[in-house]
Amino acid sequence: MLSMQNSPLLGHRVLNGSGLQDEGCAGNPSSSGINLRASTSSTSTGASPDDTSTESPDWPGADRSPDGKDYPNMMFDPSQFDPEIDIPPKVEELEEEDLRHIKASDVGVEHQENPGAPVAVPRKRGRPRKHPLPSPGGQAKVTKGRSKTGCITCRRRKKKCDEHKPACLNCQKNAVVCEGYPPKEIWKSGRQKMADVVRTQSSLTAVPRSLPFLIDGIETEIDRRFLDHFVYGFSRVLTLINDDSNPFKEILLPMATQHRGLMHSLMCLSGSHLSGLDPEPQLKERKYYHFHRAIQDLKDNITASSSSASAAQGTEDEEQKLLVEDPIIASTIALSLNTICEGETNGEYRPHMDAARYLLVSQQPRNEKFRQFIVEFFQYHDVSNALTSLDRRPALLQSGMHLPDFVPGARAGMFVGVFDGLFNYISQITQLRDRIRERFNSGYEPAVDYQTLSEAVQVDTAIRNWKTSHEPETSNWCLAQLYRQTTWVYLYRTIRPSRPSDKIAQVVDDGLAYLDRLPEDAGAYSIVLMPLFLLGCSAFNTHQRERIQRGFDSLKAYSNLRNIEPAFKVVSRVWEVMDTKMEDSWDWEKIIHDMNMDFLIT
Repeated sequence: MLSMQNSPLLGHRVLNGSGLQDEGCAGNPSSSGINLRASTSSTSTGASPDDTSTESPDWPGADRSPDGKDYPNMMFDPSQFDPEIDIPPKVEELEEEDLRHIKASDVGVEHQENPGAPVAVPRKRGRPRKHPLPSPGGQAKVTKGRSKTGCITCRRRKKKCDEHKPACLNCQKNAVVCEGYPPKEIWKSGRQKMADVVRTQSSLTAVPRSLPFLIDGIETEIDRRFLDHFVYGFSRVLTLINDDSNPFKEILLPMATQHRGLMHSLMCLSGSHLSGLDPEPQLKERKYYHFHRAIQDLKDNITASSSSASAAQGTEDEEQKLLVEDPIIASTIALSLNTICEGETNGEYRPHMDAARYLLVSQQPRNEKFRQFIVEFFQYHDVSNALTSLDRRPALLQSGMHLPDFVPGARAGMFVGVFDGLFNYISQITQLRDRIRERFNSGYEPAVDYQTLSEAVQVDTAIRNWKTSHEPETSNWCLAQLYRQTTWVYLYRTIRPSRPSDKIAQVVDDGLAYLDRLPEDAGAYSIVLMPLFLLGCSAFNTHQRERIQRGFDSLKAYSNLRNIEPAFKVVSRVWEVMDTKMEDSWDWEKIIHDMNMDFLIT
């Protein structure tokens, strides 16, 4: 095998500081370059191996590289190549120091006249960039911002989200509940945002923020409690009837839905009763609110009616009368009952009762059902009021005052004794009592004259012949018999001396027996206070007093009306007078006056 020195001459391109240089391999074996050009000796022409041919091939473009660039002459004669001879090319490695001096601009510039001049780069077509692209490696790495399109769970956990829909796989892999993705916000300009704000503000001012109240006076949760208590609890302790036909539910409440003042009066009444069961401060506060609103509305309605009557001067006399609506009359009655619920003992009921009396004697209610109810209701309380006061007398006994002409059937009454005539006898007894007191205070002897005695006998006969319209052996029949016994006791205590007797003891015992026959949940308990009070003022025996005390306790447990306690205080004071100065126990009205108490016993 031939050595490199005896082989055909291969030309190499040597890299140096000034460019590329062709140099024969045999010329300088130790040269630090790489021979890139091979030259073959022509054996056919007889040239010696040392002769180097610098002639270019005959074909056009032979001295150019396939890519069209000019390179130094590279001649290769295939005929001089022996495929059987494996001549490895001699490649001389560059030292590491020489590689450091090689510049990128030195490569491929062998044909430049000025090797130090910059390489001419052809200009690219198109508009130049406003901001040129940074050179590679000359810009610092920019940290990518946190993604805002991940699911809510991954963003809260500060984990990378794969943003798979509808639930990301990352949450499933970590066994957590994917909360989904926040709604996409549509970008809006500042003008659009301002327009949205103006549109929202205009819609808030145009559309009311809350719905109006369905019924005036029922405005809070406490008011709804008052209403429920009135319908399902309190109304049953005001009359004999405690079912759906109760007039407070059937007549007054529907009327109150059309009249704000009456609704405030009823809610005040219910709140007073409920606050006695539950001493919650909010109940009392709301109760006083309804009371003041009811009084103010009542004044406003009376003032408006008075102005209308004054403006109608010059018309007929009947048209000049003060005509008010039925709800105003009902409001005065409700405010009178409120004093009973509050247990007031300083005569707070008087202005309300006087207003109701004036309205009833000056005009007739327009609604027929309300007319029947309100006349009976007023007469019951008006007659009962005379039993505990020295100056309050029923309107039936005062000259010049006439209640409306209305006489309903005996079965239509909501109370005992009004429409069946028994309260007429009570009013006559009160009149006899006033005459006896006047004669006694004036020093006349005897205090019971013959005229008074004659009238008393007539009343006694009427009481004996009186019969109730209620069915026998019913709770209302027992209540009617209790009222009959009480009326006779009232007559006896008015005419006879104030001392124990078998007659008065028997009648009191019979009355208590009828009281014992009443069921504890009977509606009759709503009007038991007045007869219980009269029996107590006539109880000379100890066992009767114990039974009467239990009756007061049962009545308080049933109705929870706070006028029951002051009524029992008066009865206890009468018992004390009986045990000390028995004759003075006759005038319990004066005893109440001396105790500075004035209240209704209804």
